[in-house]
Amino acid sequence: MRKLRFIALTLALAGALFGAQPAYAANLLANPGFESGALSPWSCTGGLGSVVSTPVHGGAKALAGAASASDNAQCTQTVTVQPSTAYTLTAWVRGSYVYLGVTGGASTWTPSAAAYTQLSVSFTTAAGQTSAQVFLHGWYGQGTYYADDVSLDGPGGTNPGGPATPAGLAVTATTSSSISLGWNAVTGATGYRVYEGTTLRATVTGTSTTLSGLGTCTSHSYSVTAYNANGESANSTAVSASTSGCPTAPGLPTAPYVDMGAWPTPALPDLATGGNLKSFTMAFVTASACKAMWFNAYDPRQGWARDQIDAIRARGGDVKVSFGGATGIELAQACSSVSALQAEYQAVVTAYALKYIDLDIEGSATAEPASVARRSQALAALQAANPGLKISLTLPVLPEGLTADGLSVVRSARDAGVNLDLVNIMAMDYYRSGDYGDLAVQAANSTFAQLKTLYPAKTDAQVWKMVGVTPMLGQNDDGHVYDQNDARQMVTFAQSKHLGMLAFWETTRDRNACNGALYMCTNIAQSPYEFSKIFAGYTG
Repeated sequence: MRKLRFIALTLALAGALFGAQPAYAANLLANPGFESGALSPWSCTGGLGSVVSTPVHGGAKALAGAASASDNAQCTQTVTVQPSTAYTLTAWVRGSYVYLGVTGGASTWTPSAAAYTQLSVSFTTAAGQTSAQVFLHGWYGQGTYYADDVSLDGPGGTNPGGPATPAGLAVTATTSSSISLGWNAVTGATGYRVYEGTTLRATVTGTSTTLSGLGTCTSHSYSVTAYNANGESANSTAVSASTSGCPTAPGLPTAPYVDMGAWPTPALPDLATGGNLKSFTMAFVTASACKAMWFNAYDPRQGWARDQIDAIRARGGDVKVSFGGATGIELAQACSSVSALQAEYQAVVTAYALKYIDLDIEGSATAEPASVARRSQALAALQAANPGLKISLTLPVLPEGLTADGLSVVRSARDAGVNLDLVNIMAMDYYRSGDYGDLAVQAANSTFAQLKTLYPAKTDAQVWKMVGVTPMLGQNDDGHVYDQNDARQMVTFAQSKHLGMLAFWETTRDRNACNGALYMCTNIAQSPYEFSKIFAGYTG
């Protein structure tokens, strides 16, 4: 006992002499068990969150989120964290399709929890990150979910006693060997330090710097701190940029869509062999909260289906990943900030080393001004950070051309500075009488005229190179038919105009060559891969 007492006294003295280390709270979240009887500081969408007395996991209260057909009842809380630090988020949940995660980061979910079940997810903050937003939500039309005893374990954010963190960090210029940065001045700062990850790259007294001697076509991420005699601030939000000089991707003249959510999962090399195809458009990446997910099932960050992409590239082809589609939640609608949206796009581009992406924008996603603007700004920033990245917009069309909403989407992208590679029209489902081959050609001509007005400085050949056409094979949803003769007509038309791309919906339907549900069959007489072989004849 005397020995233990001596050790305790020694440790206490050491703490007094050298400064005791702070003891971090076991849980950074406020009101984690909802025992206050109120939601604050939690915030829930649509007013669908409430505190209930049953069922509970611990204590006397729990969260109830009444997910509806149009709102997943997402409840969030933002906390202060430290950069480049590991955290663990846990919660006890009950209900169908309950999700737990960090906005813009890791998440997990359970499809069905009849009794309270613990979810857990770990994550590491970014180099300049000083806050994190945790979320819980259910799923559309799945009814009320419950959550209790939510915990975020790790060190809380600290104030170093120095000046405030710089805001407004932005890339101001790039060359093949340099990246220029600028940021807002901080009151009381005597200088600034620029970091790449945790490595100090520059120390300056002004609010701008140019980092030189970089490799051609290389990507970099920077943050900045302010300092004075009292200490150094936390790192700012990081920005990413790439030096110029990247080789330009050659384009994908024929890249039909593949529904990667079909079951069994399509095998791209088999589709390529069967249909004489080289390249594909992989559909669709949608949103789980503000997180990119393959049809809300697989995390692109884990490289799902990367082996298939590598196999296609080994054959001399490539892939385009398409975000959006007619079902699920579109990322630009799910993410509330441009930076968060850009980060999700970037995660997919990085995971698959993409040269091409597609935004399939349908329904309300074409007509919501806030998400249209957010998407355009995020795509412009994404392209600036990934020089040479080719971006296409896939939009509904009528024989008379893009709808007014579709035109607004293209105009918004143009005005935000997006260098659009293609405007790909969904030449299908017109819900009117007529030959669907002729109507697809008419829609292409009409879209060309619209783009010519939006891009008056471009030549006719350059505008035609911006036009992509994607019909629906066989029977369309409206009952009309696009047949093999229509496909041959489109290939001939594309060759005469040198269109930017031909595609179709959808390759597994062509492979199946069956009668049945439209999501898997064309419902016309055909041999397997007949349409693929016709479209494969177009080479640009």
